[in-house]
Amino acid sequence: MSQQQVGRDPLRPVRTGPPSPGPDDGASRPGRFVGWLGGLGCVAAGYGVFQFLFQVLPGSLGGEAAQYLIASVSGFGTALAAWLAAALVRARAAEAARPTAPPPPVAAPAPGPLPQVLTAAYDTLVEQVSVVDDPDRGRLTGWSHSLGESTPSRPTSVGTAYGLQIMLDLGMTDGRLTPGELVDTLWRLRLPGGGWSARSQGAEPRPEVTALVLGALARAGVSGERLAQEVDRCTAAFTREHDHAGRESTHVVTTVLRGLLRAAPHCAALPALREALVDGAISDPGRDHLRCWGYRLDPPYGPPSPPHTAQAVVALERAARVLGENAAVRAAREDGVRWLLSCPDAPHHACLDLENAREEVRRPRTDDPARHEVLNVRHFTATWIVRALLSRGALEVARQDGLEDTWRELLDGAVAAVWAGQRDGIWSWGRGDSTELRHPMWMTYQGLAALRGHAVWTYRPDDTTTA
Repeated sequence: MSQQQVGRDPLRPVRTGPPSPGPDDGASRPGRFVGWLGGLGCVAAGYGVFQFLFQVLPGSLGGEAAQYLIASVSGFGTALAAWLAAALVRARAAEAARPTAPPPPVAAPAPGPLPQVLTAAYDTLVEQVSVVDDPDRGRLTGWSHSLGESTPSRPTSVGTAYGLQIMLDLGMTDGRLTPGELVDTLWRLRLPGGGWSARSQGAEPRPEVTALVLGALARAGVSGERLAQEVDRCTAAFTREHDHAGRESTHVVTTVLRGLLRAAPHCAALPALREALVDGAISDPGRDHLRCWGYRLDPPYGPPSPPHTAQAVVALERAARVLGENAAVRAAREDGVRWLLSCPDAPHHACLDLENAREEVRRPRTDDPARHEVLNVRHFTATWIVRALLSRGALEVARQDGLEDTWRELLDGAVAAVWAGQRDGIWSWGRGDSTELRHPMWMTYQGLAALRGHAVWTYRPDDTTTA
């Protein structure tokens, strides 16, 4: 054992390399000198300056008194400067030696209200799903036309199709419901001769309901081969000869067009349906003769209608992505967008263009042509405005015309109107002058889809949080 190790604490590590530089070594040597000068030699430095100046100043400067005054002031100034420099160096050294406090933790952002609304809507739909064992059709799992109906609810084609689409939008967050159950129910609700109809339409298939169901089934992953037969039946029956009332209805044509674009994007009937929609546009002298749509595609067209114009824009935008578009179709679609952007009313969260609308689609009954089947259609206008303005083509038109601020103002107003209409993620429709409210499945689907689409569109990730 060497002498250096005698008496060493056995728990203290032995330093075998060269000593590490301390805080006053290396680059800190000038600071150490100044610190010594200020701490120990500031008086001496001042006195040295005094002696030096007193000896070198000439006597002709003003006598011995002047020499004393100049040397004294210079010496005192030197001593004071040395003391201040040393104090500054000590303060900096103390600051450098002080441990750096860790930055305060960044609080996780609180969730906004939209996730709460989506969760509440999902829980409500799961709680109110209807499960019925039908002796003829088997087990049915789905929803009726409206939530909270007083009579025992039975799944319907329309309610279950919209419910399936809501669940697909929300992501089917748990196993209480599965898409397979809802898909099987829609197939079991198919009419004996094929196709689907609304509850008020009886046992005759209607193209708007059939296209709605086919679109939902396609979204759920049902193959095109399985849907092909129903697509053929739908298009074969949706002609002017077989369904004149449907072919002249803007609502029916746009619904069929959107559904078939999803279920059968290569369907031969799609170009003809789009052409009929474009040909049914009308000119509005109240808005610079821009083309828009009324509730009918044939005379009498009816007055210009915001919900029908928005429905046409949405259908034409979707068709353009699937089929492409020529100049005439593009011009009609862009005119519809410009018509929506020319809303003269304000404020836009409660403007006239956002008022809900209703119409009737009257068809002669095949079993008794003297009587009519009446389909009551209601339009949640604000959601259609949101969907139309959120289309890529709408923003392109707004930018071309220098109306991006107007586009944003109208979109924000429509979204605000949609948001204001819900309670815990469920939307309600009043029954005329009555205070009683209904909660149609289609309205909740459209409300949730509009809010979700707007949230996705406006999402801007923080670049500082991405890898």
